[in-house]
Amino acid sequence: MPLIHLTRILFAAVAIAFATLGSLPAVAGPYEDAIAQFAQDSFSDSEDAIGKLVASGNPRAAVIITALQDGKLYADPDSKAAFIKTDDGKIANAATGEAVGALPAKASAVRLNNKLRRVVAGAMAGLTLLSPDLDKRIQAAQSVFKSHDETMLATVEAALKAEKNAAAKRAFTEARASILLFKQGASDADKLDAIATIKARGDQEAMALLTGAPSNQSAAVASGIAGAKASIERNLAIWSMAQNAWYGLSLGSVLLLAAIGLAITFGVMGVINMAHGEMVMLGAYTTFVVQEAIRTRYPALFDYSLLIAVPLAFLVAGAIGVLIERTVIRFLYGRPLETLLATWGLSLILQQAVRTLFGPTNREVGNPSWMSGAFELGEMTITYNRLWILCFTLAVFALLLAMLRYTSLGLEMRAVTQNRRMAASMGIATSRVDALTFGLGSGIAGIAGVALSQIDNVSPNLGQSYIIDSFMVVVFGGVGNLWGTLVGAFSLGIANKFLEPVAGAVLGKIAILVLIILFIQKRPRGLFALKGRAVEA
Repeated sequence: MPLIHLTRILFAAVAIAFATLGSLPAVAGPYEDAIAQFAQDSFSDSEDAIGKLVASGNPRAAVIITALQDGKLYADPDSKAAFIKTDDGKIANAATGEAVGALPAKASAVRLNNKLRRVVAGAMAGLTLLSPDLDKRIQAAQSVFKSHDETMLATVEAALKAEKNAAAKRAFTEARASILLFKQGASDADKLDAIATIKARGDQEAMALLTGAPSNQSAAVASGIAGAKASIERNLAIWSMAQNAWYGLSLGSVLLLAAIGLAITFGVMGVINMAHGEMVMLGAYTTFVVQEAIRTRYPALFDYSLLIAVPLAFLVAGAIGVLIERTVIRFLYGRPLETLLATWGLSLILQQAVRTLFGPTNREVGNPSWMSGAFELGEMTITYNRLWILCFTLAVFALLLAMLRYTSLGLEMRAVTQNRRMAASMGIATSRVDALTFGLGSGIAGIAGVALSQIDNVSPNLGQSYIIDSFMVVVFGGVGNLWGTLVGAFSLGIANKFLEPVAGAVLGKIAILVLIILFIQKRPRGLFALKGRAVEA
């Protein structure tokens, strides 16, 4: 047979074969089968469909299951097609994502019951475990750790095998351990390994998981659970002490800010200033005024509002302090009772003046973005505003120490503190030093008000909450000694936070006060007594 005839016969056979294949019905895959099952209006078929969607690996599986979870998945019993209705009313083909003009007449929402909702949640976690987003994978693993769903074991193990990131691998390992601990058919060896993994995690969630473990365990597994719980309890107790210590440092920084100005005026001038708390209050209201001006005129500068408020609060409170010293305090030196009564009256006047100007209600002072939020350090939670206040307090303390040591005003203040008569005989204008000292102490109290506005209510009574604690810090640490004020503030802050869980807030403060009274009986000049001939006389 000629070659040309053989070629024609071959082409004809191929054409017939393609025509025959084209006439056969298309073979549907698992993905298409799953979508068709949603149209059966059966909970069991829907559950089977969800499993097939997850197994298909199709990227649209997560979109379809999310729509089902949100009640936005519709199925048509005639065409066996599924559709997704978006929030804006648009319709899309679930299988392809292509836009559709309208839902078919017989299409209805795919129904869910409680069992199916749990299946959907597990399926979403399984899909997220394989997500390309690292954060989503870790969150999904943590979700599985809490739910310990046995159906997720194969998915978790597959994700663990493919995972390269250390943090995600640890999360997958913990999720797998959680599932094995609750799995009925798991061997004792697997369960003991799981207990070791959960014990290494060592947080409250690990403790809750071990506490809720099934009671029908073998002796070895039960013993392992008991040992792990005891170890975690010890670990959590240590972290609880660290958290209380942090709270104490945070409170101590607030007390230090409020007391440091009082320590200066009390030490140099011997004045019991009951209006010191109102200087703190004025600093807080200065912050409020600055933020209001920025909100209305320069909103882009809001993150810098506290940096702008700090020098302004110092100037406002310091100027009012100098005015009080020049008009009232200077005539009452040597008469402590009259000074106490006069400054108490001034505190009432300042409170009423603020009520008249700003009203009696609390005023809102916002947190800049860099002072908002918190982060975890082990089992401790540290808020950024408290951390910044601690750093700010230590910076103010360091600047004040430098000023007292390296400036002429600081030298004169130290001289007047140690021996006022000798300083006057050496040509130091003690009255000027008194005015500047009172202004400096008041200005620092104003700066304290800026910090306190971030953690407390800004109201006319703000300063009253800290005046008694400030005096306790100054007396405990040693009158006029800044290092004593630092040690006293942090000591009282930490002691207060460790006593509160045991005795309560009120009884804790009473206990602190009693301890200070007993301490002063033993050391009347405090922890760090000032030295000087006038002091020792």
